[in-house]
Amino acid sequence: MKELSLDKFEEAYEVVGEVVSETKLIYSDYFSAQTDNKVYLKPENMQLTGAYKLRGAYYKISTLSEDEREKGLITASAGNHAQGVAYAAKCYGVKAVIVMPTTTPLIKVNRTKSYGAEVILHGDVYDEACAYAYQLADEKGYTFVHPFDDLDVATGQGTIAMEIIKELPLVDYILVPIGGGGLAAGVSALAKLLNPKIKVIGVEPAGANCMQESIRMGKVTTLDQVSTIADGTAVKTPGTDIFPYVSRNLDDIVTVEDEELVVAFLDMVENHKMIVENSGLLTVAALKHLNVRNKKIVSILSGGNMDVITMSSVVQQGLVMRDRIFTVSVLLPDKPGELTRVSGVIAEQSGNVIKLEHNQFVSINRNAAVELRITLEAYGTEHKNQIIEALNENGYRPKVVRASI
Repeated sequence: MKELSLDKFEEAYEVVGEVVSETKLIYSDYFSAQTDNKVYLKPENMQLTGAYKLRGAYYKISTLSEDEREKGLITASAGNHAQGVAYAAKCYGVKAVIVMPTTTPLIKVNRTKSYGAEVILHGDVYDEACAYAYQLADEKGYTFVHPFDDLDVATGQGTIAMEIIKELPLVDYILVPIGGGGLAAGVSALAKLLNPKIKVIGVEPAGANCMQESIRMGKVTTLDQVSTIADGTAVKTPGTDIFPYVSRNLDDIVTVEDEELVVAFLDMVENHKMIVENSGLLTVAALKHLNVRNKKIVSILSGGNMDVITMSSVVQQGLVMRDRIFTVSVLLPDKPGELTRVSGVIAEQSGNVIKLEHNQFVSINRNAAVELRITLEAYGTEHKNQIIEALNENGYRPKVVRASI
């Protein structure tokens, strides 16, 4: 029976070194100041395929026999494992078939195809895509490479811990995102083998906390549904083979809401000039949930494959959530000069008007009132409140409404 052993981790470290970059830790002044800890980022979003998944896929394929490889490889993935298998298959010169959920971001689909893999879109979530991939494996004789419930894959992913501890031997906490659990199993197992004092904290989306529920129940548990913008970790059922390692070696599991990921995206772009996908931001959002001070903490940024449309939506929502964009509704008489007067009040407070919506039909008596919806850019909550107060002082009685960018 296979085990997550130190010998295997050392072997995997040598093997994956053929294709992965040793992503150096980045010290974060911003997140350190925010949390009163020493926070380091492990930027696996900078890997060749944009995510850590290449480690597990390449190591797993290296352990297969020639016959298993020549049959062709198949897997199911929300995107990052897909690219890892596709690239590894290309390195070995064998066929790869990838089944991806229909909701997979376009950038992940196109990049997977760019490595020469055949892509099949099936199902709304990973679990449905996985079931179809198993069906095709039976029908066509392909060798299945599981994205997380495989000890060889988990061993390859765990090489991240080797790099972290090599670079930061006195690390206190390692935060690791959890989807199906392969990364968490590998990282936590190796971290405990190398230094049992290291705390390893798993992080899941609140809307897809299958591992947290499984540990609470003491057995692998399937969620009724998942709902999260962190598509790479939208998994209903964690891995059965890796579950014992996760439950044994994780010190805790933290869950974060989607709204926290939106804020974390803005923080990462503005302070580190890096694009990190929502699943990769789980460990950044979790920093504020740790009740610790003066600790050396590493947040694993698991991937950076984010399509432009999603990116645009996240940025807009983040600006709204931080009161840097907001919309107010004011009523004013429908007569010349009123719009100029309102604009003057806003300009005096250094507010920047993004959009105006003028509704003459809000009242039967247009002379009494028409509605003006003003979408503004501000520096933050304090500045927003300053603008609203100025409008109040000038008799406009502004009402904050849902921002529409």
